[in-house]
Amino acid sequence: LASLAPGLGVTFPGCDYPAHLWCSSPEIAAACQAESRCANLSRPAAAPVELSLFYESLCPDCRQFLVKELFTTWLLLLPTEVLNITLVPYGNAKETNVSGKWHFECQHGPEECLGNMIEACLMHEAKDFNTYFPVIFCLESGSSVTKNLEACLQVYAPQLDRGRIAACVQGDIGVALMHHNAQLTQALDPPHQFVPWIVVNGKHTDELQDQAEASLLRLICQLYQ
Repeated sequence: LASLAPGLGVTFPGCDYPAHLWCSSPEIAAACQAESRCANLSRPAAAPVELSLFYESLCPDCRQFLVKELFTTWLLLLPTEVLNITLVPYGNAKETNVSGKWHFECQHGPEECLGNMIEACLMHEAKDFNTYFPVIFCLESGSSVTKNLEACLQVYAPQLDRGRIAACVQGDIGVALMHHNAQLTQALDPPHQFVPWIVVNGKHTDELQDQAEASLLRLICQLYQ
């Protein structure tokens, strides 16, 4: 109290609160001119930086960015809410509608289409980003995106139902998820020209792309308000 109001007789216009309440809220601290002395005042959290990664599962540059920049940055920022990540596995694929059913062709062949769908179904089943992102990191950093799901689940998310993920990949849900990712990719403005294609806070520019690939952590820290 003495440090807050030396002499105890100090009053401020608009401050009708006893000294022991001056740090009870930002508004009271401001009214009583005690902000600099209220170290425990909590500040409202800023909105997280929104990052969307449009990629394809077997693209070497995509894998490098996801493993070395995106996953590392996410780990360093845990458990804060500074960064919100959306993953869209589709990339340079093409879709065609044949007799009412969607078919996909991928830049690196059928194996990449399968990898894209595995990761889309994994996200669909897990729901929680903190659950599925380590599994995707494991897939993308390992020897095979399409053959290591069992091992990656055992290490990072043993609670997930492998059967449900397999059923998604082999059924209509997986196709619907890939069609949704195709729509998201086709709606990009400006249209994507390559992958990985990085969108930050709803925008893509050459400068943001270069900064994200050079040091994503530095970029996020610069943008976070």
